[in-house]
Amino acid sequence: MKKLYASLFLNNRLFYIVAFIALLFVAGFFIPVLFAIAKVALFTISVLAFIDCILVYLVSKGFEVQRTLPERLSNGDDNKITLLLKNNYKFNTYSTLIEELPFQFQKRDFQFRQVLKSGQEKSIHYNLHPVKRGVYHFGHINVYVSTPLQLATRKYILGDEKEVKCYPSFLKLNDFDIKAVSNNLNSYGSKKIRRIGHSLEFEQIKEYVSGDDIRTLNWKATAKRNHLMVNQYVEEKSQPVYSIIDKGRPMQMHFNNLSLLDYAINATLAVSNTILRKHDKAGMLTFSKKIENLIVAEQRSSQMNLISEALYNVSTDFLEADYSLLYASIKRKITSRSLLILYTNFETLDALHRQLPYLRAIAKNHLLLVVFFQNTELNTIVDQKAASVEDVYDKIIAEKFMYEKKQIANELKKYGIQSVLTKPENLTGSTINKYLELKSRGLF
Repeated sequence: MKKLYASLFLNNRLFYIVAFIALLFVAGFFIPVLFAIAKVALFTISVLAFIDCILVYLVSKGFEVQRTLPERLSNGDDNKITLLLKNNYKFNTYSTLIEELPFQFQKRDFQFRQVLKSGQEKSIHYNLHPVKRGVYHFGHINVYVSTPLQLATRKYILGDEKEVKCYPSFLKLNDFDIKAVSNNLNSYGSKKIRRIGHSLEFEQIKEYVSGDDIRTLNWKATAKRNHLMVNQYVEEKSQPVYSIIDKGRPMQMHFNNLSLLDYAINATLAVSNTILRKHDKAGMLTFSKKIENLIVAEQRSSQMNLISEALYNVSTDFLEADYSLLYASIKRKITSRSLLILYTNFETLDALHRQLPYLRAIAKNHLLLVVFFQNTELNTIVDQKAASVEDVYDKIIAEKFMYEKKQIANELKKYGIQSVLTKPENLTGSTINKYLELKSRGLF
């Protein structure tokens, strides 16, 4: 009885009808015929309400809901969720479904109203747009079912609780695959630069013929075969590319509900996918006060899973990043020349100049690409019409900061350091384009 009592609700329609009957009883003191009508109406509504309560409990499982969730959520993207409804009653039902969404969405009134015919099945689709990585806990689905009379409602608690992890954006990886397999950059004037040096990727040992480089003579093989043998090398096609993410305090600025750190994480996943599609080696690391999440650049089938799992746990410690530690770690752990894509943010020239000696030192042995962000909120201030003296000052200061961003890019270029200055929402596309440009020019 306690369970029955807890799941039974009387609808507002019933209370409105009872209130109207009460008014008839009051009026019956003055008009006797209304008193008789009120008694008949009260008896009738009582019988109908009783019948309605029996009908909603006539079938033990009169309503079913099955929730279909993805195995993992993609951060910053629309993730499709499906609810499959089924009405097992012998009559049409009026239902209200209330989803217990994860607390990260802060929605307590997420509901659907549905009318289903007897035996009808229906699917409901909706999208969730997470903006934080982590574990998302989905609760039960509360369903309130009424008969066509809509005098009483039965509550069902359906759907299993489930936890789903939210990973860096992976749904849009296919959007960038076409860039990975195209060579359109050559048609836009990108010039391929001849690389000077000697490849270290060994192919085979062969007999010496006139014109072969005598520096490749293999003396051990020569002694065994009793005539000259040389090592043959091929151009090394798989180049190591590392994505380096600054986890410092400046990367916690938010644009469109996503932090710069999350934009960098999403871009790292997409760029790594493109790198592997172009037959290069993808690796990554994060840094602040210490080096973490180091994944050695490799080209293997499990590399994307390794990178995705490492990015899932990346978070900031809200400290100033130690670039001297970054330089020392790169010097020790990344021995071969590589393309290093550094995701960071410099708001002023002074902030750049504090770290510039370390960036220049890194760029001596590697091709360094610094990716930093435009402050799109400054664009809004600059584009607005000044209505007061204070607005004029705000526009001047905003323009000054925007100009400094361009100076930062010029300062990096002066020391041979590549850079990308981009809006946060364009980060992934801009970085992939720059990588493809550098590769087409043979700079690494």
